[in-house]
Amino acid sequence: MNETPDCRKLVLILGDQLSHDMSSLKRAERKQDQVLMVEVMEEATYVRHHKKKIAFLFSAMRHFAQELRDAGWAVDYVELDAPGNTGSFKGEIKRAAQRLSPEGILLTEPGEWRVMEGMRSWQDALGLPVELLSDQRFMCSPAEFRAWATGRKQLRMENFYQDMRRKTGLLMDGQKPVGGKWNFDAENRKPAKADLFMPSPRRVAPDKITKEVLDLVANRFADHFGSLDPFWFAVTRQDAEAAFEEFLETSLANFGTYQDAMLQGEKFLYHAVISAYLNAGLLDALTLCRKVETAYLEGKAPLNAVEGFIRQILGWREYVRGIYWLKMPDYATKNALEAHRPLPDFYWTGKTRMKCVAEAVTQTLEEAYAHHIQRLMVTGNFALLAGVDPGEVHEWYLMVYADAYEWVELPNTIGMSQYADGGLLASKPYISSGNYINKMSDYCGACSYDVNQRTGEGACPFNALYWHFLDRNETHLRNNPRLGQPYATWRKMAPEKQDQYRSSAEAILGRLDQQGEV
Repeated sequence: MNETPDCRKLVLILGDQLSHDMSSLKRAERKQDQVLMVEVMEEATYVRHHKKKIAFLFSAMRHFAQELRDAGWAVDYVELDAPGNTGSFKGEIKRAAQRLSPEGILLTEPGEWRVMEGMRSWQDALGLPVELLSDQRFMCSPAEFRAWATGRKQLRMENFYQDMRRKTGLLMDGQKPVGGKWNFDAENRKPAKADLFMPSPRRVAPDKITKEVLDLVANRFADHFGSLDPFWFAVTRQDAEAAFEEFLETSLANFGTYQDAMLQGEKFLYHAVISAYLNAGLLDALTLCRKVETAYLEGKAPLNAVEGFIRQILGWREYVRGIYWLKMPDYATKNALEAHRPLPDFYWTGKTRMKCVAEAVTQTLEEAYAHHIQRLMVTGNFALLAGVDPGEVHEWYLMVYADAYEWVELPNTIGMSQYADGGLLASKPYISSGNYINKMSDYCGACSYDVNQRTGEGACPFNALYWHFLDRNETHLRNNPRLGQPYATWRKMAPEKQDQYRSSAEAILGRLDQQGEV
């Protein structure tokens, strides 16, 4: 711990602000101001985060603190087990103010609503001026998004994405998109085969600091979800950048084509697996997009892969952040479909006869990672079909993934995955029968359920639950234009066939309610 007797301002750096380009650091003076970084129990336990997520953030924070010291900053770093640690941001700011007697507090706005709400009381509680700066790491500020949203009947990501392409110039040919189309998603839905070469994400061996953190997490958070081993995350900017460069060289070319694919035993396929680094501040979003664009311009990656990658960051990531700050705090409690079933126990254990769900949850336990289709069309799809409370689904996703922060996870869950906002974010519920999972994966061939059987004992649960979902939610969804075809199919079914779907689904849900398993 470094202490400076005449501290002008105290600069608080949060665990997801691990960038030398933070607006607070740019405003501060190295010779006069003091950086404060704190590990607090409140942040580690407001939901019971995956062990790997806690270890990643604490280790990355400690490494970043050392980088700041090496760059000439005075850093007051409070470890979780430091004597007197109050366990909260407010408590540690107060203690630091007593130690260092600063003239004021300087910080960049936090990413989460609850943290921002807490900060609003700091100035009065501390008797010190608190200067809150905007987070310049994003390409669209909450104010800009609000201006974009004002007056629009629909807040569709595709429209926002096109405007962001124009703003940044990414993949633009003058005022037109490179390749003549804005979106190449139709080319990015190919199932993968197990005989393809599958590169692995770059793995980093734990150093002394990381090993100390792993011991801390093993001792203090033993009852939290997930496994600590193996731990291979990058915890420094240098290693995170190296991991991204390796993705550019080995995986980007095939990323687009196979980004929706799922294979047994292949946890990563051609995905970059850098979202945890990006969301913590170790990587810069615009820099990543520029590098991917350069790969296309140099002929190293096809347009469908490059556009797909850029759309996820420039389009979707910026868009969900805009939705979050536009609609909070009420957005967190949305439940348009009135779903109230508890989250099944197998979301915590992976013990289910459904191979697809077992694969996704087991991988999540081991790696604190699953790619977007596993999250959306397997675990999210089942929860939506089964009528699970979206608030419980939201907390699960926030808890179990290393890249999950509420600003990015909540809209993805409440809006995209669970349709709990009634269609504000997504134009339709993302539901499917077992057919989609069978098309995009090799899970079904190893499943104890038969994906080709529609109803009855041994039938894939997704099949009956799909039609049951449409049936029970018809008053909410019958006027959705994107569901016109499935509802037309449902209405044309013979009544006895409809009854078979209903009885099969009710048997599945009864088993879920009574035994906690499917």
